[in-house]
Amino acid sequence: MKLHALAKAITLATLLSSASLSAFAADIPLSATVEADQVVAKVLSVDAVKHQVVLQNADGRQVHIQLSDQAKDLGNLKVGDQVQVDVTHSVAAYLDTDVDKGLPGATERTGDIRATKDNPNPGGEAYRQVQVELKITHIDVKKNQVTFENPAGQSKVLNVEKPEVQAKLKDLKVGQSVVVTYTDILKVTSQHES
Repeated sequence: MKLHALAKAITLATLLSSASLSAFAADIPLSATVEADQVVAKVLSVDAVKHQVVLQNADGRQVHIQLSDQAKDLGNLKVGDQVQVDVTHSVAAYLDTDVDKGLPGATERTGDIRATKDNPNPGGEAYRQVQVELKITHIDVKKNQVTFENPAGQSKVLNVEKPEVQAKLKDLKVGQSVVVTYTDILKVTSQHES
């Protein structure tokens, strides 16, 4: 992960509000991918009043991070502390078994979990989940193509290349929806220098 992406991820974590994830039992899984990355950085400076932190990774690259006022434990973060950031990104696609239920849509959920007030190490977890429902408008089994309509009413033809998914095309119906869920989880932990 690039250090500037780390800055964006940490900034995002301080801006999120509480919500809950939900699962849909009637959906049929089509595909899923997960990517994970970890960055460890050393704290070079902390300005708790201005909510600013400067980090340096193992390669010596520095990043200046402007946090929101929700980063309340910055006073506990000291120069020399180690900050570990774990980022997990997943994409899952499910076939919605409910045919002709209406127009496609999109939802977004965010949330965070902060360190407790008794924990001397600032950190926390945050997530962002975006769920997009794509309506199937055409299926071409011979060409292994499916046409979807997105929430904005735009159509896109998807070429299905995986043989295991191609075999499932005959079971799809126009009017069904494919629900694609994008989830990003950010976990930030810190450890005081010994």
